[in-house]
Amino acid sequence: MRRFVCAAVCAAALDLTGLPALHAATVVVQPGQDLQTAIASAAPGDVIEVQRGHYRANLLIDKPLTLRGLNRPTIDGGLTGDTIRVTAPDVTIEGLIVRDSGSSLQNQNAGIYLYPGAHRAVVQHCDLTYNLFGLWIEKVKDVRIERNTITGKRDFNSAQRGNGIQLYNTQGAKIIDNNISFVRDALYVDVSHHAVFRGNKLHHSRYGSHYMTSYYNLWEDNDSYYNRGGLALMEVREQTVRNNRAWGNSDHGIMLRSVQDSVVEGNVVAGNNRGFFIYDVEYVELKNNLVVDNVVGVHLSAGSTRNVVEGNDFIANREQVRYVGARDEVWGAKSGNHWNNYLGWDRDGNGLGDVRYEANDMVDRLNWRYPSMKLLLASPAVQALRLVGQQFPILRVPSVVDPKPRMQPNNKQWSEWRDKHYPGQ
Repeated sequence: MRRFVCAAVCAAALDLTGLPALHAATVVVQPGQDLQTAIASAAPGDVIEVQRGHYRANLLIDKPLTLRGLNRPTIDGGLTGDTIRVTAPDVTIEGLIVRDSGSSLQNQNAGIYLYPGAHRAVVQHCDLTYNLFGLWIEKVKDVRIERNTITGKRDFNSAQRGNGIQLYNTQGAKIIDNNISFVRDALYVDVSHHAVFRGNKLHHSRYGSHYMTSYYNLWEDNDSYYNRGGLALMEVREQTVRNNRAWGNSDHGIMLRSVQDSVVEGNVVAGNNRGFFIYDVEYVELKNNLVVDNVVGVHLSAGSTRNVVEGNDFIANREQVRYVGARDEVWGAKSGNHWNNYLGWDRDGNGLGDVRYEANDMVDRLNWRYPSMKLLLASPAVQALRLVGQQFPILRVPSVVDPKPRMQPNNKQWSEWRDKHYPGQ
C-alpha cells in the first residue's frame, strides 16, 4: 500500500511532458528584452510570459514550453523567414499577435511553422496577420489550433499568397473555431487523417477548404463564404461532412470529386453558382441538405452513381440539377427529396407526389449546348418541344429521377437563405 501511494504522488508531480513539475518556472519578458535569449535559457516545461509590446524576432522554440502573451504583445518577423519556428513537441503558443513573415513560397515562410516532430502543439487565441502562410503544419500528431484569427498578405495576388492553415502528413489534428480570410486557400489539407475541423469561418479566399487524399475526417459546423469555392473534397474517403454552411461562393458551395464511402448531411448550400459539384462520386450518402437559390443546384457528372440521396430540399435554384449521362440516376428511392418546381399532385395525402419527378428533359440538354436558346424558352415552339419529349419516350433523355418527391420541405426556414450571393453577382 505504501509503495502504491508513493507511485501516485510521484506521478502527480510530473507534468504532461514527463518532466518534474517542481522544475517548471515562469519567466516574464518585458519590452526591450531579448525574447530568443529567454527561450534559450528556459528549461523544458517552463512558461514564458511576454508582456504587451513589440518584439522584432524570428523565434526558434526547440524544447517543450509555453509561450504566453499578456495583453496581446506583437512578435514581428521583419518580413523575413518564419516568425516563429517550432521543432519540439508539447509547445503551447497563446495570446500573441504573430506577423510579417517572409514571402518565399519556395521556403514556405509562415507566421508559425510546426516542423516534423512538433507533436501535440497548441496554438490558441492568436492573431496571425500579414504572413505568407498563417500556420504550416508538417508531419506532426495531435496538434490543436483553436480560436485564432488568420489573415494573409492581402495586397498580394491570390496565386502569390500562402494558405491560412496548411496541414501536410498529419494525424489527429483539431482545427476549431478559427477565422481565416484573405489567403490563397483558408485550409489546405493534404495526406492528413483522423482530423476534426469544427466551427471555422473561411472567407474571402480562393477555396475555403482545399482538401485532398485525406481519410477518416470530420468536417462540422463550418461557414465557407465569399470564396471562389467553399469546400473542395478531392480524392478522399470516409469523410463526415455535417451541418456546415457554404454560401455566396462565386463557383461551387461544396465540391465532391473522386469521393467514396462518406456522409454529407444537414448542410446548407445557398447562393452559389453551383451548389454541389459532384464528379466521380460513389457510395456516398447525401441526406437532409438544403440546396437553395443557386444558379445550378447540383452539377452531376463523370459516372457519379450508387449514391444514396434522400431527404434533401432543392428550392429556388435556377436549374435544380444539371446532369448528362447514359441512363437515369435514381434519387430518393426510399423517402424522396423535395423539389419546389415539382408539378405533380398528392391525391392520397401521404406527403409524396403521385408522379415521379424528372430533373431534366430534351429542352434542357439543348439549352446547355446552345445557350442562346434561353431567349426562346418561353416561346410556344419550345414549350411544344418539351411536351413532345414527355409524351414520346423515344425522344426522352436520361435524367435524375425521384420516384417519391416530397410535397413539403424539411427545412421550414429555407427562405432565410435566399439572396446570399457573391458580391457583384
